[in-house]
Amino acid sequence: MLTILGFAMIATFLVLIMMKKMSPIAALVLIPALFCVLVGKGAHLGDYVIDGVSSLAPTAAMLMFAIVYFGVMIDVGLFDPIVRAILKFCKADPMRIVVGTALLAAIVSLDGDGSTTFMITVSAMYPLYKRLKMSLVVMTGVAAMANGVMNTLPWGGPTARAATALKVDATDIFVPMIPALAVGLVAVVVLAYVLGLRERRRLGTLSLDGAPEREPETETVLVGAGAGTGAAGVSGAAGVSGAGAGAGAARGAAGGPAAAGDRDTGAGGESDDDFKGLDPNRPTLRPRLYWFNALLTLALLTAMIMELLPIPVLFLIGAALALTVNFPHIPDQKARIAAHADNVLNVSGMVFAAAVFTGVLTGTGMVDHMANWLVDTIPDGMGPQMGLVTGLLSLPLTYFMSNDGFYFGVLPVLAEAGQAHGVSTLEIARASIVGQPLHMSSPLVPAVYVLVGMAKVEFGDHTRFVVKWAVLTSLVILAAGILFGII
Repeated sequence: MLTILGFAMIATFLVLIMMKKMSPIAALVLIPALFCVLVGKGAHLGDYVIDGVSSLAPTAAMLMFAIVYFGVMIDVGLFDPIVRAILKFCKADPMRIVVGTALLAAIVSLDGDGSTTFMITVSAMYPLYKRLKMSLVVMTGVAAMANGVMNTLPWGGPTARAATALKVDATDIFVPMIPALAVGLVAVVVLAYVLGLRERRRLGTLSLDGAPEREPETETVLVGAGAGTGAAGVSGAAGVSGAGAGAGAARGAAGGPAAAGDRDTGAGGESDDDFKGLDPNRPTLRPRLYWFNALLTLALLTAMIMELLPIPVLFLIGAALALTVNFPHIPDQKARIAAHADNVLNVSGMVFAAAVFTGVLTGTGMVDHMANWLVDTIPDGMGPQMGLVTGLLSLPLTYFMSNDGFYFGVLPVLAEAGQAHGVSTLEIARASIVGQPLHMSSPLVPAVYVLVGMAKVEFGDHTRFVVKWAVLTSLVILAAGILFGII
């Protein structure tokens, strides 16, 4: 019964948010609360929620201060050279812009943090997509998949979890998987090329100077990735209003002058510099402090990789240093914090709402019953193919479960089953990371809310668009691993 209710809870959540019947925050809170009562454990709901909040509080703190830190770094111009190089490649060609999105997301993902990747990628690419009226879900989908492939880096999370759970060396998992992961990254770039061609056919190769202005009150989100100009490829308006919460908030997140002397461009208007990515004349730039900021960021990432301090503590210290050095006057510091407060509140709120979902899923025992049911359904004849089975199971399980739940709860069971049929633990561990391109768009991943929030995309639209392509990318990695004899 718990197995059925667990799957029913997840299905209900996904259907309601994809049909836009509920907001993600409301669905993450109310649906698990309802199912907790249906399970007969409503009296323990408070305990489950507190346990979920306790487990995700460090993540929420990390994201809050990471948004402030990297928001300040974007404000002061640390990433402008990378952005300029990507935008120079993109020009006004939709195909190049989508490919550039994939490349930028992959490069920035080297730091192993999804929220960082999405903040920088969206800040750089959002103005181009808006100016040319390109599909914003193409941007979020491509960025999420590129980050998902790169998330398998040893310091990214899943590889380290697999190594810890199975008591093997993370290097022995990751290094042999490099060829398969490289194929997966190429697949993302190829997919970006195909999606970009669709956008080019829909829009043509445009001139930025001659690109039409967007509609004053709403923007179109193309769930069909530009597959035609008819109504089949278009969803409802994303509800981004002009001047106030729309372009102004985007400029604030991108380091523009949203919080400090923003230009009044009228209802829904955009400044002439918006389509250049990051405004080269914004008053928050600190060119004289460029190398200080670069060294501070490098030191922060190095400390993260070496685990010198907990990541939330590192970002807290880093944000305090970045604000103090770059904006020594308190009013300027308040302005920078206010410029990024919207993103901080949205993301932290989403994380704590997700804590209700994960708390109920774990506390009621539904997640354990679901995992055991899936393992028990594996036919005995598939025992020698446990590497393939693990790879296939990693797609739905890492989407519907947290990485911790999958790697520490399910993976050891799969590894034991594999060993009983002569499949090595390392093969099982390698197969377990192939589902990460899909995992990065899971509603249980806090960073995805940074992505859709900054891009002003509905989470349901993003989910409808990205799932099929992310599954395809994961299957490509799995097939390459089998073909190369890695899995």
